[in-house]
Amino acid sequence: MTADKQFEDNGFTGDERPGEPLNEVDREDVLLEVKGLKKHFPILGGVFRRPVGWVKAVDGVDFYVKRGETFGLVGESGCGKTTTGRCIMQLEEPTAGTIRFNRDGQWINVDRKTIAGLRKDIQIIFQDPYSSLSPRMRVRDIIAEPLEAQGMKNRAERYARVEELMEAVGLSKSHMDRYPHEFSGGQRQRIGIARALALNPSLIICDEPVSALDVSIQAQVINLLEELQERYGLTYLFIAHDLSVVQHISDRVAVMYLGRIVEMADVDSLFENPRHPYTEALFSAIPVPDPDFKMEQIILEGDVPSPSNPPSGCHFHPRCRYATDICSRETPQLTRVDGKKDEVGSHYVSCHRYRELDLAGVSLRQGA
Repeated sequence: MTADKQFEDNGFTGDERPGEPLNEVDREDVLLEVKGLKKHFPILGGVFRRPVGWVKAVDGVDFYVKRGETFGLVGESGCGKTTTGRCIMQLEEPTAGTIRFNRDGQWINVDRKTIAGLRKDIQIIFQDPYSSLSPRMRVRDIIAEPLEAQGMKNRAERYARVEELMEAVGLSKSHMDRYPHEFSGGQRQRIGIARALALNPSLIICDEPVSALDVSIQAQVINLLEELQERYGLTYLFIAHDLSVVQHISDRVAVMYLGRIVEMADVDSLFENPRHPYTEALFSAIPVPDPDFKMEQIILEGDVPSPSNPPSGCHFHPRCRYATDICSRETPQLTRVDGKKDEVGSHYVSCHRYRELDLAGVSLRQGA
């Protein structure tokens, strides 16, 4: 089924949710713009395997990524953050919405027709370094493959570029003829990073690039990503569920819950002054390296609702200890609550009661 057909069957009639955060931004600084993004997977049933329902994995997402920054996208497993990244790469075809990329001042719609021409500009680092590399290919061919696909036919030039990339990510060029199984998990992820860098992209989508690695190796890979960003002027969309990693590497952060963004702000504002109850609950689960500090952890009642049958109104209201009647009736929109336009400190939240609530951030829980 095509995206247009899915669009019609789900009852969408146009570009919904105008996306206040996008309309207020200085667009010259924006590299990627996502507006009204939806991805609904069909639930097939019956003899003829026709759609009988929809899994709303991404359900109307608006955000932008500024040139040169690291934009963190966080949330529980199943919230839709990885699907969002895959839709940007067109590995999943969006059901609705627009994705636009700023190439030297020219805005290009990212879709199945244009993505081949944007591969040089947008690349991805996958989560699992064990399954994202072909076990039948040598490392030099894995890294050189995108170069050959984009027209670099001279083998000597390709392998010279491979040597340069391997040294950039901390691997020895003497390992070019090895296969992936001969490397550790951290080394495999460095190979994946080198492959993503091969075409000199402007934007790299990092899909939980350290979640499958040991903690000590995670720090090395994060430091490598920061070093490469400074050296090559890269922009990252950093997808993760580890809030400590996100706080360390990100400039701005968006929090997702059940297919929607519920809060978005610069990293300091978000962690010190959360405005959404779900964000507060996530922060309460961050371990504090102080055995004498007694932290009150917020235990969310019930299970995460099914994305095939999300609650009415605010998706979070069945588990929210601050919910009132309006939360179940009306859907809150992502609204700017602090800052002017896109200055540092601009803060967006999707909550009916954000003006009334006094929520605890990470610094407060650590006694700062």
